Formats: sequence, C-alpha cells, structure tokens
Amino acid sequence: MLKVSRTYYLFSSGRLRRKDDTLALELTNERRVIPIEDVDHIYCFSELDLNTKLLDFLGQKKVCLHFFNYYGHYSGSFIPRRALLSGFLIVKQVESYLDGDKRLDLAKRFADAALHNIRRNLEKREYQEDCNRLDEYRKMLINASSVEEVMSLEAHARKAYYSKWSDITGWDFQGRSKRPPGNALNALISFGNALVYTTVLKEIYRTALDPTISYLHEPSERRYSLSLDVAEIFKPVFVDRLIFRLINLNMLQDRHFEMNANSAYLTPEGRKIFVKEFEDFAEKTILHRKLKRNIRYKNLIRLDLYKLIKHILGEESFSPMKVWW
Repeated sequence: MLKVSRTYYLFSSGRLRRKDDTLALELTNERRVIPIEDVDHIYCFSELDLNTKLLDFLGQKKVCLHFFNYYGHYSGSFIPRRALLSGFLIVKQVESYLDGDKRLDLAKRFADAALHNIRRNLEKREYQEDCNRLDEYRKMLINASSVEEVMSLEAHARKAYYSKWSDITGWDFQGRSKRPPGNALNALISFGNALVYTTVLKEIYRTALDPTISYLHEPSERRYSLSLDVAEIFKPVFVDRLIFRLINLNMLQDRHFEMNANSAYLTPEGRKIFVKEFEDFAEKTILHRKLKRNIRYKNLIRLDLYKLIKHILGEESFSPMKVWW
C-alpha cells in the first residue's frame, strides 16, 4: 500500500471493508487500517473483495474508488453522488456541445494546447525540424472544418512526435500500440495516461461539470469523455516528461516489465515506482506567471476546469494550460 497526500494505492490482493467508522484492508497475514478522514481516492491495482456496505460508506464519505486490471489497464471507477450540482451549468455545457461552431472551437483549443505542450518536449531537445512540422499542424487546426478533422490532425502530430521517442529514450518504440501495449514504452504511456485520466476525473468531481459531456472526444456511455479532452493537455507534462526522466535516470529497467512476443506490462514493482514519481511530481509547485504565486502541478488541472466553466458560461474565453517553463 502506498499513500501520497489523500490518495491510497493498493497493490496487494485482499478484502477492503468498513470497520466501524473507518476502512480496513485485510491481507493474508495482516490488517491495515485506513482512516476514512484521511482519504479522498483509492486506486486498486490487484484483486479486491468488497461489498455494497463498503460502497455505501465510501459514497457517504465522498471517496472515489478506481480499478485497474492485472495488466495495469484502467477498468472503471466508483464515483459517489455528486456533491456539487448546477443544472444551469449542465444546460450550458450541453448547449456548447450541440452548437457545432462552439464545439469545434473548443475542440481546436484542446488540440492546440496539446500540440503546444508536446512541441515543448521536443523543443527542449532541439528537434527543430520536427517542431516545424508540429507548427504546421497547429496552423492547419485553425482552418479545420470538423471535429473529425481536428482529431485527425492531432493524431498525425502525435505520430510525428512519437517518431522521436526511440531517439530520446534509447528504447525500442516503433509507434503507438495500446491493447495490448506492444513494448515497454507503450506500456508506460498507457499506464501513465490512465493515471492522468483518473487525476482529471478527480478534479472534475470537485466542480459542477458533467464528465460525460465532451467536445474533442465524442461523448460515450462507457467513459467520462470530458476527462479525455482535458487529459490531452496534461499528458505531455505529467506522463511524457516523467517517462523520459525515469528512463534517463535508469529508475525503470527491463526487470520492471513483463514481456512476451506481442505485449509488455509493468510489474507491480514498476507500477509502484511510476505511481510514486507521478504523485511526487503532481505535488510539486511552480510559480504561476499570471497568478504570481506558487501552485501545485495538479492544481493546474483544476484551474483549467474553472476556465472551461467560465467559457461555457460566456464569462471568459477558454485558454488551456500551455507550458511556459
């Protein structure tokens, strides 16, 4: 079990249950108590037994439970009943989706910020020719006439971006593969992206936004698609930079992966390393150039959600986070 701030990560199989007015994680040879007042989110990376009594208790205490399967793939979340509700905001959120021009405008803003941030990752390594290619894709976004075209341009830009990963890391890549991840780099990207997705979902839960109404990605019955939209902005910062650092510092090695002919997955030890470094980074602070004060990296997500709310309500134009450091 790993605790960072008010988030608990469970890596051992067992039973999670309510014990009086707190939580108890019952393992094979021990019981660990988790004070309910000290937890907002629980991540489960192993088999876990629980019951509806526990879920009702977590719902009362506003604790979210996120599940990952054996291979580290995100399975789903238990999200308590919303604490913040605004019918007016949801109506405006839906209107921005139904209005084709408003949706396209927001889709372009999400994609442009994402491309800016991946460009910054290449710019730091002086890949000028590739940066110029990304600049061309960003210019093409301006004239895109549909969300589908925006998605296509972003996909092509990411393909160009990923083409440099073998050079940056010294690890074999050969392009993006997801289900299953084809090699160690793909395993890291998939795992890290899932962490960003749930981190964004956590922050959305703190607002009155509906996480199922999105603009870049098509809304779906099976996912919180607004989390996917916002995650595009932050994956280059929270995941890609972390992957480069973990590899360059030799913190992750071959022994941290389960490999076979067609797939690769992080071992439990590898996941612990990644999760700890991910959370440590999210808790670090940076001087915000507009607010003129230090804020945590993870709070950049919440700031973007507040800016999105103001945009939807017609109060302020949405300007997503673009790396300035």
